[in-house]
Amino acid sequence: MFQRLFGRERHANRAITEALYGQIVAAARQTFFYSDWNVPDMPLGRFEMLSLHMFLFQHRLHGESGVAADVAQVLIDEFFTDVDHSLRELGISDVGVPKRMKKLAKMYYGRTAAYADALERNDAGDLGAALGRNVRPDVAEWPEAAALATYVMRARDELAAQPTATICAGTVVFPAAAG
Repeated sequence: MFQRLFGRERHANRAITEALYGQIVAAARQTFFYSDWNVPDMPLGRFEMLSLHMFLFQHRLHGESGVAADVAQVLIDEFFTDVDHSLRELGISDVGVPKRMKKLAKMYYGRTAAYADALERNDAGDLGAALGRNVRPDVAEWPEAAALATYVMRARDELAAQPTATICAGTVVFPAAAG
């Protein structure tokens, strides 16, 4: 037991978690989203893209059991820990962080339900509408929503083709947004 908590296995698991989370963050930070598809390059826009990529990762592992389910849980925990840390870096007080975290968690899970529903029906129109409502609520119409919906569907398909064992070993590959 002691060896599992403090030994090599714990360090290997942390390395896998960091590798996967880093790949998710890198996918969410593709400059194309912000420069060409007009995702707001500000904290809320970056939260939306990170949430979207975390959703895609979680969607890929949904229904898996064993190690894959454990990896999915560890990564969602890592995501919310990162969001908490980011709020604190933005200067939100210790008193205000829990309230904001509750709101952001509600936002995340609301989005995942809408995105999952549209993906299950393979409905690019509904997916684009949901993305538009969430990523660019400040504009009446966001023409780039359709392109982002196409990207999300392509990412879903490419993630589905990746072996679970490869993902659980620390490698997940998202498509390039500009492709």
